[in-house]
This record gives sequence, structure tokens and C-alpha cells, in this order.
Amino acid sequence: MKDHPDQLAAAWSELVATARRTVADGLVVGTSGNVSRRLKDLVLVTPSGVPYDRLGPGDITAVDLEGRQIIGALRPTSELPMHLAVYRSTKATAVVHTHAPHATAVSTLVTALPPIHYMAAELGGPVRVAPYALYGSDELADHLLAALRDRTGALLRNHGTLTYGDSLDQALDRTAQLEWMCRVWLTAQSVPGHTPSLLSPGELAQAGERLRGYGQRGD
Repeated sequence: MKDHPDQLAAAWSELVATARRTVADGLVVGTSGNVSRRLKDLVLVTPSGVPYDRLGPGDITAVDLEGRQIIGALRPTSELPMHLAVYRSTKATAVVHTHAPHATAVSTLVTALPPIHYMAAELGGPVRVAPYALYGSDELADHLLAALRDRTGALLRNHGTLTYGDSLDQALDRTAQLEWMCRVWLTAQSVPGHTPSLLSPGELAQAGERLRGYGQRGD
């Protein structure tokens, strides 16, 4: 990949733009989230503790799938074990981790986000909450993988969210959808004397089938 500097530079630029969007969209405060992108056996990842608006073309940070730093002088995010666990276990090419406020709140209340909306089908079904473990730990990465079984997103108890996809746009969109569903559920269940209606497994499955054909078709 280092033999294709233009492709590497473009991927880094896209990653930085995505990281900046997590802040602009209120999904991250300061440097509390992280973003990564896989290019074959190379993983581009945001560095630890550096504000995204300060990252430039010369700050490329990349590791291999074992976590060994291949490119850059800046230390990779402390959440690298979670990102690498996802890439080793799925076909993901992009991962977004945030501390989105509504999703983090939900992670403290339930073991899975109730199926409040059909967009849960986009993430594979009701979104599970991974048990708490120290950030940056292998234990947290293990909990995450269990929560991600047959899913493309998970909540991390008392921590935040992680979603993955085939692109940075897809991973970020899944994060935004997850945060929105958490906000809807918190709003609905806070109304005194009322219990939110939830979707059945059959209704979610039907929505999932419809979502697979959503959008514009290629030629």
C-alpha cells in the first residue's frame, strides 16, 4: 500500500474528514472517539489525543493487523484493540467509535436497545450492549465481538458506540442511526403512564429485506 501514495493520501483525507464529522454531528466531544479504515493488511487510524482539526496530510498513522505501527510517528488511538478485533473477525473496511450521548445513556439502562424502529434491521437487529471493561483493553475488545455477533453495531456499557461497514460513510451513517434510535427510545419511554410499542422479530426481518433493496441501483 505504501507503493500507492496517492491512494493512501486519499484514504487518510477521507478518514480525517469522517473524524471531524463525528465532532460536528455531536457524536464526539474533543478527542473521545476514533475512526479507522482498512486498506488490505494496513489499518489507518486516528492518533491518540490529537484534535481532529489539527490533523493534516503529514500525520498519517497506520498499523498492521497485529497492531505494529507501520506509518507515522503519532501513537495510534488507545482503542486500537477494538478496531483490530473487528477487522480480524469481519469483512469490515471501516470502523467508527463514538461517545454519542443518547447511545451512552441507553447503554447504562438496558442490555440491548429495544427494537423501537425498523432501522434496527440495518444493524442486524436489536443492538446489544457489551459489558463494561476498561477502555483500550483486550477484555473490552472481547466483549465487543460478542455483542457484534450477527450485528454491524453495538453499544458499550457506560462508554459509547461502535459500528462498522464497507465504507466510512456507511459506518458513520450507522452510528448516526443508532444514536437517533437511542434518542427516540429514551424520549418514548420517559412519558409517564405509557410503554413504547416495539417491533416484533418478524417485522424487523421484513424491514431488513426491504432495506437491502433501498437506494439507487447501479447499472
